[in-house]
Amino acid sequence: MPLERVEITKVIKRYGTERALAGVDLELRGGSMCALLGHNGAGKTTLLGILSTLVRASSGAITYRETGGAVVTGDAVRREIGLLAHQSLCYGELTAVENLALFAGLYGVDDSPAALAALLDRVGLEVRARDRAARTYSRGMVQRLALARALLSAPSLVLLDEPFTGLDRGGALALGEQLGALTAEGAIVVVVTHDLEAIAGRTDHVAILRAGKLVFEERGAYDYEKLKDTYHRHAS
Repeated sequence: MPLERVEITKVIKRYGTERALAGVDLELRGGSMCALLGHNGAGKTTLLGILSTLVRASSGAITYRETGGAVVTGDAVRREIGLLAHQSLCYGELTAVENLALFAGLYGVDDSPAALAALLDRVGLEVRARDRAARTYSRGMVQRLALARALLSAPSLVLLDEPFTGLDRGGALALGEQLGALTAEGAIVVVVTHDLEAIAGRTDHVAILRAGKLVFEERGAYDYEKLKDTYHRHAS
């Protein structure tokens, strides 16, 4: 069953004597895009890592709930998560199609040529590049392939860390539209980004971290000017 809600309760993360997160409380909802904002070092990537289950919190809890409110744990949670991290997690010697076919086999999802082509169409990776080794790609092309990999299993929790890196303005805005489409399909989307223009008008939930603490949270409509003003007033 897809995830409907994720509850983050008093999450603390320490690395030795350094505290990356300081008791964060936050709720994420299906059909919503949360812009997780803050300056470098605020704790955003750490929180995404914990949400993805790849990083363990020092204390606190993450509760994943499916439709109806039942708690989901373990592999059932991981099957619902799509992660786009700083590293693409794609293999440079393989083509785009080969990369997706490999991961589709690992995930146990449709690896037919038609399904993979449809996914590459969705992320906007040009057709003529799909049979070239990924190591020949530009940064923006690698980012598109990495997004396709993250979306392979049709996840209901999509976590993206600076997804617009390497994309030109048109590509960034198109990706923003794709993320908006995911929320329209009911997914929980969490975006860490400094590109406020790309998510303006699509994000309906803003959470701002500063020095590991949640200093601002609000739900509602955000155009670019409101998003920019909110960020500058609360992130510093």
